[in-house]
Amino acid sequence: MRASAEWMERHQVALYLGGLVAGGIVGLAAPSVADPAEVAIQPVLALLLYATFLAIPFAEVGRALRDRRFLATIGVVNFVVLPPIVWLLSRVVAHDRVLLVGVLFVLLTPCIDYVLVFSGLAGADTRRLLAATPLLMLAQMILLPLYLWAFLGAGFVDAVEPGPFVEAFLLLIVLPLAAAALTQRAAPGRAAGPAGPAGPVGRAAGPLARAAGAVERGAVAAMVPLMIATLALVVASQIAAVSEWLGALALVVPVYAVFVAVMVPVGVLAGRLAGLDVPGRRAIAFSGATRNSLVVLPLVLALPAEFEMAPLVVVTQTLVELVAMVVLVRLVPRLVPEVIPIT
Repeated sequence: MRASAEWMERHQVALYLGGLVAGGIVGLAAPSVADPAEVAIQPVLALLLYATFLAIPFAEVGRALRDRRFLATIGVVNFVVLPPIVWLLSRVVAHDRVLLVGVLFVLLTPCIDYVLVFSGLAGADTRRLLAATPLLMLAQMILLPLYLWAFLGAGFVDAVEPGPFVEAFLLLIVLPLAAAALTQRAAPGRAAGPAGPAGPVGRAAGPLARAAGAVERGAVAAMVPLMIATLALVVASQIAAVSEWLGALALVVPVYAVFVAVMVPVGVLAGRLAGLDVPGRRAIAFSGATRNSLVVLPLVLALPAEFEMAPLVVVTQTLVELVAMVVLVRLVPRLVPEVIPIT
């Protein structure tokens, strides 16, 4: 299993592209798979996040949470600098209210899930991103209605149903995060009691610790397959519908592409101005460029029938962003290279 996991880690970018292509082929060849694939997205994504959280040492999250400079920078980038940029870009689709709603929903909400996976591949500080996750989620739940009110008018805010948003947060963030924390606590080297491994507590916890350790190793090894499955399911569930609305949706593709192209250097610059280290600057760049599409999708699906195409606008952003993330895994380390000390 270890050799297989190491091979997948070395070839993960190619494997992710393969997942995208496979999902597209299946979704177009067999449109009937769209509904079951959409149902499967959330549980597979929850497993992916569980594996992602397991790879991050929770013992260091407390220290990351005390990094006020990083938290302030990520907050300013996502909730102060970004909204005016989104408003300017959204003028391209301002003539179509449905397209505008979809674009605003997805671009105004910072990513809290697979940004951890892709940023980690680029050498970003995922511990600090993890520490910022609940704060980003809480902030966007509070601020999104305000942004929508400012950009769309007060009447539209009444159509926003917070229930699916809260449900997605609990199922996709809180549950995997709690499960990963409990697994780490029970795993060998994390759960030994005061008497130590040879003492009474250590002996009593032995079978549980071994089981938790096995689960931890297996889940971390499954990260790449779970990411492949998530990408394939997202594309397979929506590609047929997206293709039917291709003419209208083509208008939002350049908006999403320009958004990434703008926000990456904005994040890099913000991290530099804040005096963050290299992993911190990379994390800010990814946070600014990635959006909360998979978590926002249930919220958009709850909108009135007149906005039935808005979920497709969100999914189109997902497809554009997934391709962009594969590129950024290679590009961001070049934009923010490691500092080599002079000897």
